[in-house]
Amino acid sequence: MIMKRLCTPFLLLIIISTIHVSVFAQNSDNSTLGGNFQVDVQSYTKDSLIGAQFVPEKLRSNSFMNINFTRGNFSAGIRYEAYMKEILGFSPNWGGKEGNNGVAYRYARYTNDDYDITIGNFYEQFGNGMILRTYEERGLGLDNALDGIRAKVSMVKGLQLTGVFGKQRSFFSLGPGIVRGIDGELNVDDFLKNFSEQASIMPSGWQLRFGGGIVSKYEQDLDPTYKLPENVLSYSSRMTLLAGGLALTAEYAHKINDPKGTNNNTFNEGKALYINGSYSEPGLGVSISLKSIDNMDFRSSRRSQLTDLVLNFLPAVTKQYTSRLLTLYPYSTQPNGEIGLQADVLYSFTKGSFLGGKYGTTINLNYSRVHAIDTTKNVYDTNTVNGKLLSEGNLYSTKFLSFGKKLFFEDFNIEVQKKWSKEFKTNFGFMRQYYLKELIEVAPGTGAILSNVFTSEFIYSFNATHTIRFEFQHMSADHRFIDSLGVDQPRELDSLGKTIHPKLDNNNGNWIYALAEYTIAPSWFISVFNEYNYGNEDPDRRLNYLSGNIIYVKDALRISMGYGRVRGGILCVGGVCRPVPASNGFSLSISSTF
Repeated sequence: MIMKRLCTPFLLLIIISTIHVSVFAQNSDNSTLGGNFQVDVQSYTKDSLIGAQFVPEKLRSNSFMNINFTRGNFSAGIRYEAYMKEILGFSPNWGGKEGNNGVAYRYARYTNDDYDITIGNFYEQFGNGMILRTYEERGLGLDNALDGIRAKVSMVKGLQLTGVFGKQRSFFSLGPGIVRGIDGELNVDDFLKNFSEQASIMPSGWQLRFGGGIVSKYEQDLDPTYKLPENVLSYSSRMTLLAGGLALTAEYAHKINDPKGTNNNTFNEGKALYINGSYSEPGLGVSISLKSIDNMDFRSSRRSQLTDLVLNFLPAVTKQYTSRLLTLYPYSTQPNGEIGLQADVLYSFTKGSFLGGKYGTTINLNYSRVHAIDTTKNVYDTNTVNGKLLSEGNLYSTKFLSFGKKLFFEDFNIEVQKKWSKEFKTNFGFMRQYYLKELIEVAPGTGAILSNVFTSEFIYSFNATHTIRFEFQHMSADHRFIDSLGVDQPRELDSLGKTIHPKLDNNNGNWIYALAEYTIAPSWFISVFNEYNYGNEDPDRRLNYLSGNIIYVKDALRISMGYGRVRGGILCVGGVCRPVPASNGFSLSISSTF
């Protein structure tokens, strides 16, 4: 366990330094001691109607506390975590059989104008993250921090080099792979000023940056069948141009062959391309993105699954929604192969115009579409080295920038925000989605879902501190099955009108959602909401998911209490997803900074 690994002289030094500062240096202007904590508690009541499973502990919790110390150029910190046991929806590896706890993160850092050195745990990202991004997303139960050493050097203005060396966190232990990487970022204008007395080399308002990185992971080949590369190299190059309201970024990444279970043991090399262009001026914002991915699942251990020990991050080209019903079918990035695009336009009508009115109107249009890439299976003779297979024909050719026939996801949405008076404003939306469930959720036979969602929000402020807000949403869902040719078809029904194909889950059919929230600023937030699955094919599962929450905020303290049913589904952040099981019970969350 990490707790045992971290009981080292290094950890003791951090603890002793923290105690020394808190006791003897409280009056020093050059020292600070602070941190934050959060405790989440969830109770569980068995509810067979919604599929809520039996939880023998009845009550589970996730909690953590960070303590950070800074003195001059030196800083250090630790984070204690406890999963007693993990809240449902998080990997059972967090809590183990009987709960886990320990110091899961610690670091010491020294920085000045020329360099920045960290030993211990750290998070790092090269470019858009396509070859390296270690980060924490607590809501997904994701933490793939590196444990080792990081050095940033910027002795020449405009040029920064970053080097990392370490192992990745895997729950309460470390993964077997060793990660090595180096990245460079060059700001052309700042760099050229080192050799010129001109105030600026670039045109006014322009910036041009280039970057590139190399990441390699080492893992011993213990596979009895395949001859696997022990050192897997990846590299990327990128460019960013800023010119007034125009911004253009592009990055290309490449990875050598890395056969493993998550990519079906293919010996193909991986590649990824991400391009984003945007333009903004007062009242207008336009953004267009293109992404193509082929075999870019990159991990520090080939034996890991789901989100464990993932080294890279593949930017999403789909909109991240906050509307409740739209969280039923969020898109998850497919690292083994996809090509997609997204276009987003935000326009604000001038106040005083016919459509803008006295207080203004804003319209947001968004469209995204994701396909399989065009691939063809290749057949090669089996090659062996020392009795191990090199390929066994597990290769394919691809048209990297060609949209394949299979559609994974399509989404069109429009939102209109309007302020009618100083007290009253509204937000209306319409979203139409196509969601290939059987691929995205790896659920064969569940087909695809075509849904239309209407959303509305009404906000009225009685005065500076009292506000009431209502939300109403409706989803109509058409479930379709995928035939032998891979084409989606209307549902097949039996003589009683029951669906034969596709396979339906407990949450199928149409939904309606309503919420009422009352705010007494700055401390109280009270809300009640209900989701009703009125269109479920099974009349016994046309259920209400009623919930209520009370939130109290004072300075840095936040306390949230709730009770109700939670439907099962998928939770996604930035294209990274985890399943959330149905549950019924009380919830409590307490957090603060100090």
